[in-house]
Amino acid sequence: MTAIFIGSSGIAGWKIVQRSEERQIKAVEADPIVQRSTAYFQDKIGGVTGAADLVDDYRLLSTALSAFGLEDDIANKAFIRKVLESDVSDANSLVNRLSDKRYKRMAEAFGFGSATQPADLGQTIGKAFVQREFERRIGEGDENLRLALNARRELEDMARRSSTDKTLWYEVMGNAPLREVFEGAFGFGDSYGQLDVDRQLEEFMNASERYLGSSSFADLTEAGTIDKLIVNFLARSQIQTGEVQNRYSTALALLSGG
Repeated sequence: MTAIFIGSSGIAGWKIVQRSEERQIKAVEADPIVQRSTAYFQDKIGGVTGAADLVDDYRLLSTALSAFGLEDDIANKAFIRKVLESDVSDANSLVNRLSDKRYKRMAEAFGFGSATQPADLGQTIGKAFVQREFERRIGEGDENLRLALNARRELEDMARRSSTDKTLWYEVMGNAPLREVFEGAFGFGDSYGQLDVDRQLEEFMNASERYLGSSSFADLTEAGTIDKLIVNFLARSQIQTGEVQNRYSTALALLSGG
């Protein structure tokens, strides 16, 4: 599938993505490969009566996982089946014990564990698949821009939920792509991941107050604050990239006797 190259990186690239996003998504949606994937899903999902049917159909499973950013789990069929069959209303079920809540979002969408399948499931998954495919193609050209798009979408979704701030911070910490954006924006190093989870929560909330002006998700999910988070992330990423390039150039000069 064709990558999307913006022609610029960092903050400038982010502005270009924002301006061209609607047009680019329409182009992705019109891609014959994407159309075949979404059409197949919408045609076949009505005959799926349980998680076993879904995981046994590679094309269905691939589209479903990609719609939630979990495409790397395509080979973990037994695990995905357990996730899909988990009762999302049971606090002790597998899906509720997983720190990465993308699995819970997927289980909720399909409703195999406790509810009837939504009538518009095919359209919902198809739309999510197109959005994720757009992000993936952006990532082929610039992974940081993909992470930025992912963070914006995840935070906008959090704005529609009634979870406590503490619960949502734990969700950020358990969602690897989203966490990467927060860590980058806050200047956290790898050592932060070695702290105990309560200390990590404290560090994230303190840094959010310092850099974003609030640790409350009522504020963090506002459009202006989301953009501030992304700009901080991309700015720090540019600085780090520049430092690495400068060190590389210096090393080459020394090796060549320059």
